[in-house]
Amino acid sequence: MTTHFPTLFVPHGAPTFALQPGAAGAALVRRAATLPLPRAIIVVSPHWDTAIPTVGTARRLETIHDFYGFPPELYALRYPASGCPEAAGEVLAALTAAGLPVEEDARRGLDHGAWVPLRMMFPNADVPVVPLSIQSRGGVDQAFRLGQALAPLTARGFLVIASGNVTHNLRDFQRAHASGGQTPAYVRDFTGWLAARLAAGDIAALLDYRRQAPGAVEALPSDEHLLPFFVALGAAGEGAEPERFHAGIDDYVIAMDAYAFLPKQGG
Repeated sequence: MTTHFPTLFVPHGAPTFALQPGAAGAALVRRAATLPLPRAIIVVSPHWDTAIPTVGTARRLETIHDFYGFPPELYALRYPASGCPEAAGEVLAALTAAGLPVEEDARRGLDHGAWVPLRMMFPNADVPVVPLSIQSRGGVDQAFRLGQALAPLTARGFLVIASGNVTHNLRDFQRAHASGGQTPAYVRDFTGWLAARLAAGDIAALLDYRRQAPGAVEALPSDEHLLPFFVALGAAGEGAEPERFHAGIDDYVIAMDAYAFLPKQGG
């Protein structure tokens, strides 16, 4: 019998998270150790943003260093992941069956939102990876629908890892990086609200977070870094149980919360 995998929302933080994984990195390693080896990983990152859902079909996935001004050792890191055209074809079919338009990209590699957490969680690069883009112009509703289209695959050996950050205010990050400071109240206010609404099963409020959540606009001036959260939530299926398996703050303003969405028993 094939394992029905949970879906995961994991942080990727600043690119230096790859060099200084800290408590959040340790939490990702521990969570990965609890999982059986999946057939393939579907990875969703806010740093691959396209007009319509696009599936990476390359056999070898380049490590993309899509950042500037960081320590030289960061650019030397590689994650030698393999793709799997057969698994990618199943993802394409699932999206099509859900009525979504879809394209494929035979050259796309893994941006840092994808390879940084994967390198921690699956350091041997022994599981095929299928990259999947987000559509920021579609907002949270599109991201949730994209996740729902993936839900059948979680019962067929696919592990969905959606990477982002619960808070992502680049201006505040740059200010804190330059001069330090204190964590703004909005960081804890927003992460606390998100956790409480999840625990209550209030999907409607979560999808309307920009109007309902305290500090939402400060936490996420644009919402692309939270869109993968909604992909993971949708892919878990109805009745999934959320588990926040890490909560923490890096660089004063980056919430590093990580969630597993556990499939409904018997689901």
